[in-house]
Amino acid sequence: MSTTDTSRPTLLLVHGAWHGTWCWERLEPVLAADGWMTRTVALPSAVRSDTPPAAGIDQDTRAVLDALEGIEGPAVVVAHSYGGIPVTQAIADASNVSHCVYLAAYQLDVGESLFGFHGAPEHQDPQGVIPPLKNSDTELYADVSEEETARAVLRLVPQTARSFTDRVKKAGWRTVPSSYIICEQDQALPLRDQERLAGRAGAVHRLDSGHSPFLSMPAELAALLAKIALEEAG
Repeated sequence: MSTTDTSRPTLLLVHGAWHGTWCWERLEPVLAADGWMTRTVALPSAVRSDTPPAAGIDQDTRAVLDALEGIEGPAVVVAHSYGGIPVTQAIADASNVSHCVYLAAYQLDVGESLFGFHGAPEHQDPQGVIPPLKNSDTELYADVSEEETARAVLRLVPQTARSFTDRVKKAGWRTVPSSYIICEQDQALPLRDQERLAGRAGAVHRLDSGHSPFLSMPAELAALLAKIALEEAG
């Protein structure tokens, strides 16, 4: 196993809706074996027993900023799916982010929300939570093994409705260099939407994966993240 290379940036991994830090458990050892330091952050909008049920993107943004403040030296932020929204706000105010990677993620602009991006109604004062997708196994984990999918589905939690309707106030990708990884077999975030979002990034990469390559192809994802962090985040 390789030793950690302290001259490299730390990779901060930010999960998407309904998930938690557990979703990176297959990816982190692969990155560590290649000498990368990683950190994860739990977003409050993914409702657990110790999180407020009304958390929106501002609370998630604060969680990302807190994680970044705990990292010494430069950081590359990797945001998956919904996680791209609070990350977009957080990197606008962080001083140590050298690059942001959007992994099949929402690289939204100021004034946009997740629901608004898809043309869905935006309630001014949304209440309650949105349960995990009924067909999470096929939409989120289409190319993941049956055993791994079963474990993942059991770990999903409700997502606050507010997080899907809050609008972005700051778009950090306008000043922080960014890359977009398009997951070409994604059943959750359609390819046409990813292509539209990827047009906002400085570089675009592709994986022949479903929505969760950190579970279906962690080695390939790790190699791509390393390439981006070394060649584009410099």
